[in-house]
Amino acid sequence: MTRFRPCIDLHQGKVKQIVGSSLRDDGSEPKTNFVSDRGAAWYARRYAEDQLAGGHVIKLGPGNEEAAKEALAGFPGGLQIGGGIDIGNASSWLAHGASHVIVTSHLFSPQGQFLPQRLVELASAVGPQHVVVDLSCKARAGGWVVAMNRWQTLTDLLITPEELEWLGRYCAELLVHAVDVEGKCEGIDESLVEFLGRHSPVPVTYAGGIASLEDLQRIDELSAGRVDATVGSALDLFGGNSVRYADLVAFNRRVA
Repeated sequence: MTRFRPCIDLHQGKVKQIVGSSLRDDGSEPKTNFVSDRGAAWYARRYAEDQLAGGHVIKLGPGNEEAAKEALAGFPGGLQIGGGIDIGNASSWLAHGASHVIVTSHLFSPQGQFLPQRLVELASAVGPQHVVVDLSCKARAGGWVVAMNRWQTLTDLLITPEELEWLGRYCAELLVHAVDVEGKCEGIDESLVEFLGRHSPVPVTYAGGIASLEDLQRIDELSAGRVDATVGSALDLFGGNSVRYADLVAFNRRVA
């Protein structure tokens, strides 16, 4: 059955909720829905207290190293880490207490060409049981294409059943951000959720557009309980007013 997976998104060392498609490298400020006055460690400890293992910490750009380490220390072995992960630093993040490393841009050339050998090498170095592949997806005619570089660059990797099957050989999970609806609190990408539930060979966590508890229930229905979900800007813990954190904790306990 579908479970809620918590998140800690870090930007410039602070816990924020950002519209993912607004992130740029040109120095412009992204569209920000929420900036917390609490540190990353506070959220990590809260998740640990509520037994919400399997969430993720995402470093959105530079200036987030210390905050990420504080989060991992607050919930040792309970959180995954993503953002700038490559074969050179993956082991160190696991040593800092991450359960898994989440990789995206390292698997592509700067121009967006998929480099499958890099995933093979990463899985060999740290074990596929510690690897999560982030397939940040942008809709296109007939399906979805993976985006990288904080969702600014479209790659040549299309989301197909065959690609999911291959990726599943070298990772423990997939983290899928629906870029077009991320941070907008306007509802989920139902077609993507259904597709993932039908074709992914490994567990999946979906992120993007969740605006109510009913959206999680819809994910459960569409994926036959095979896709988990994370909630960002709609959550009261992040300044939202349409999803209560306490309800999500209770939602998980129904399947405990």
